[in-house]
Formats: sequence, structure tokens, C-alpha cells
Amino acid sequence: MDEPTREAFERLLRIARSDTGQSRRVADFILAWWNADSLGGFDLADLFAVDKAIARDMTSVFAWLASRAEAEYPIDHRAQIEEIIRLWRPEVLERMSKTA
Repeated sequence: MDEPTREAFERLLRIARSDTGQSRRVADFILAWWNADSLGGFDLADLFAVDKAIARDMTSVFAWLASRAEAEYPIDHRAQIEEIIRLWRPEVLERMSKTA
């Protein structure tokens, strides 16, 4: 990930780990990238429900992803993403623990 995209993504990670309506939308964006099948998708209309700076960061990450020849995931940020899953998708963790 290039430096501007990494910085944008790290700002999004910080926002997603708080508890606001915008945080939920940012978490949805990040988790859709991580695993949309199990964690849910992202409604593009949610771009209208976040501040312009947040929307720009989402757009930067999305544009970077679109430029990749192959799928890439933010595995270097796994711990932060797992924290977001605990905050916003605890039912997924509960389901996983029952099947383990």
C-alpha cells in the first residue's frame, strides 16, 4: 500500500474503533473489504452520511484497490480489524466460537 493510501486507511481504522454513526459506516467499509461474505457489505449511499474528509479517505482506499492487478487485503492491520469486528460484529465472533 502506498504511503498516502496507508495514511488514509489508518485514519479510517481510528474512526471505525470509536462509537458514532460515522464510525459504524467506516467500519462497514473496512469490514466489507476484509470479508464481505461473513461481515457484511458496504452501502455506497453511506458516503453521503460521513464527513467529506472521511469520504475522501474511503475514496482513496477504494481507488487504490481498484488499481491493483490482484486482490489485496490489509493483513498488516489484522489486529485493528479484529478489534473492529469485536466492536461492530460481535455476533460473528460468537458464531465462530461455537463452530470451533
